[in-house]
Amino acid sequence: MKGDPKLAITELNQALALDPNYAEAYCIRGIAKYDLKDFKGAIEDCSKAIEIKPKYCEAFCGRGLAKQEMKDYQGAISDYDKALKLDPNYSDAYLSRASAKSYLEDYKGTIADCTKSLALDSTSVVSYYLRGTSELFLEKKKEGCIDLYKAKRMGSAEAAEAIQKFCK
Repeated sequence: MKGDPKLAITELNQALALDPNYAEAYCIRGIAKYDLKDFKGAIEDCSKAIEIKPKYCEAFCGRGLAKQEMKDYQGAISDYDKALKLDPNYSDAYLSRASAKSYLEDYKGTIADCTKSLALDSTSVVSYYLRGTSELFLEKKKEGCIDLYKAKRMGSAEAAEAIQKFCK
């Protein structure tokens, strides 16, 4: 979220006082809480948004991100799955699910989700980096290094470090 998350929360509290069924305000407030590292509060707000608007794709993704930060990777994947069921072209949900899968060392699943994310958004530096590192974990050095070089060319310092370590 751009701007001041504390100010956003204050303003969203005012909006919710006027309309307690404003799902978007709950979701945005949840993202602001996420930015402040209040992951429990983010989950509560995104859950309230989903309760009001059950097909709110972004709220599922926001709740998944907060669950992931709390190391509830399976819960996060479940939320990303729900977001993708609602919008199969939501590239950020594929990338977020790939990240959760990588924490569970499901590198094949990570690669598959990064590939889907990249098919929808070929400018995703993180997708190239995450797919590249996952390929390296599966001992696919050539494929991994190609993806890391793409991420490096797009400005990823992490990819440059990984190339120095694994692709020479």
